[in-house]
Amino acid sequence: MVLLRELLGETLRRRRRAQKRTLRDVSKQANVSLGYLSEIERGHKEPSSELLASVCGALQVRLSEVLAEVSREVAQHERGEAAPGGREATDQQGRQVAVLPLPREQAAAEESRRRRHAPPPSPTIAQVRSRHRRGEVTDSVVRAAA
Repeated sequence: MVLLRELLGETLRRRRRAQKRTLRDVSKQANVSLGYLSEIERGHKEPSSELLASVCGALQVRLSEVLAEVSREVAQHERGEAAPGGREATDQQGRQVAVLPLPREQAAAEESRRRRHAPPPSPTIAQVRSRHRRGEVTDSVVRAAA
């Protein structure tokens, strides 16, 4: 099952990124909090029609264009034409549209991305002392690790 708020959020995010604009810039112009706009783009919040019109105005895109794009994506999901992993597909007019992954696939992709960008774990004090015995680190590093 596809959720409208997820498709709407992804469409808004695509439009914003295509303009190379930041969340902060769009949120200021739309008079929406940065956190709330982020929640909308991630598909966690469903915006009111007034808020959606404000965001579209800030992006200088017609609300009808955004809704039409979302409608095409919903129709593709309903027909079972959704490409796994959020790849591109074509609509009936031959235009390229993004097809979003289903929530389970999206969660797995998100977790994979999070793991790739996670900072390496801090070494334990035992590891630091071992490196100190081998002469790889100084006394000050050992004191800082303790």
